[in-house]
Amino acid sequence: MAKRRRKTNKKAKHSFAMSLGRTAVTGLFGGLFWGLIGFLCYLLNFSKVGPSLIFAMFPYWTGRNSVYGQLLAVAAMSLLSVLIAELYLFTFSRIKSMWFSVSFGILLWFIVFFLFQPFLQGLPEPARLGWNTTTTTLCLFALYGLFVGYSISFDFEEQTGGSNYSNQ
Repeated sequence: MAKRRRKTNKKAKHSFAMSLGRTAVTGLFGGLFWGLIGFLCYLLNFSKVGPSLIFAMFPYWTGRNSVYGQLLAVAAMSLLSVLIAELYLFTFSRIKSMWFSVSFGILLWFIVFFLFQPFLQGLPEPARLGWNTTTTTLCLFALYGLFVGYSISFDFEEQTGGSNYSNQ
């Protein structure tokens, strides 16, 4: 009986470690892909704010709006996305719902554009963003949430075998 428990415990630890690794990869590529799409939207003037918004706390860095600054911001967003993905794994991984994942992305948008707005110099108030910027960034955040959230929830279900799962 004790051997069986140790085997099950060892298997659970291995499964959890694999989930952490897969979640990190999902977050990294989610941040990279959607950050590059955000940069493309910025270049095509769909949005007034590009990925370099992440560096808005450093107002004296003049190169942040250059192409290299934008690409460096995409890389920083990818690393930040790993943390967001791990947070999603620990809090919401049991919820496999496309709409919940989209809502998670929209919640992230509200956090960035409403809560962090006073700290991000150069980011206009949400009422002054304009329709193009608002809809573009809101859609990008929603799609990011869908990609990261649903991928993590799907992987979690595969690892656990779907037991104790809310499947809506």
